[in-house]
Amino acid sequence: MKIVDFVDMNEFEAIMRNWAMATGLATVAVDSEGNYISECYNFTDFCIKLTRGSKEGCRRCVKCDQEGHGVYHCHAGLVDFSIDLVAKGEKVGAVIGGQVLPQDPDEDKFRQVAREIGVNEEEYIRALHKVNVRTEESINASANLLGQVLNNFINSEYEKKYVKSIVVDLKSGVEKTSRIVEEITKCTQELKSLQNRQKILSLNANIEAARAGEHGKGFSVVAMEVGKISENSSIANTKIESLVQDISSVVNGMHDPKKFELLLRE
Repeated sequence: MKIVDFVDMNEFEAIMRNWAMATGLATVAVDSEGNYISECYNFTDFCIKLTRGSKEGCRRCVKCDQEGHGVYHCHAGLVDFSIDLVAKGEKVGAVIGGQVLPQDPDEDKFRQVAREIGVNEEEYIRALHKVNVRTEESINASANLLGQVLNNFINSEYEKKYVKSIVVDLKSGVEKTSRIVEEITKCTQELKSLQNRQKILSLNANIEAARAGEHGKGFSVVAMEVGKISENSSIANTKIESLVQDISSVVNGMHDPKKFELLLRE
C-alpha cells in the first residue's frame, strides 16, 4: 500500500508545511521503503550540507534513521524524531525530522564530532549556532502532534477512497441486477402467454373428448394432464412474479443515496 495512491498529496504537503512554519522544526515524509514523498522543510545546513555531506557523517545519519523511533538524540547531538504513518494497521511510511538542539550547545563536543566525520570545525560550529533550540518536552509534543494529525488524515483519505470504490461496485451491481430483473419480467410475461394457450388447448381437448364419447377417453386424460401442467405453471409463475417484485423493491431502494449510506454503515 502506497500513501500516494490514496492521499491528496497537496493537502498532505499543506499539513507538513504549516506545521514546520509553526514549530521551526525540520520535517519530511517518507514511504515504507524510505523514499521521500514530501518536500523537505526547515532542513539545516548543519545536518544536510555538513554532517550528511561527509561520508562518515552520512553513514552515521543513515544508521540513526534506521534505528531511531519516536523522539531521540542523533549521533551528532541534535534531537530528531521518527513517527510511523499507519493506514488500516499497515505501516505505509513515516514522518521524520527534528534537527534542533535541546539546549545551548557545548562547542567542544561538536568540534569532536566534526573531527570524527572529517568536517571543518569552524564551519561546523558556525552552522551549529544557526540551529534552533527547543526544549525536549516541546519537541516531543510537536512531533507527536504531527504524527497524530497525519495519521488521522491518511486514514480519512483511505476510508474515502475505499468507500467510493464500494459505492462504484454496488452501483454497477445494482444496474446489472436491474437489467436481469427486466429480462425475468419479460420471460414471465411470455410464460403467461404460453399458460393461457395451454388452458385453451386443454379446454378444447376436453370438449373434443366429450364429443368422441368412448373413443375420446384417452384423449380426455391427456387434456386433464395438460390442464394440470398449466395450473402448476401458473402457480410457479405467480411465485416468480412475487420474487421479482421483491428484488425490484430492493434494487430501487438501493438507488436512494440515504439507503445506500445506511447499507454501507451496516
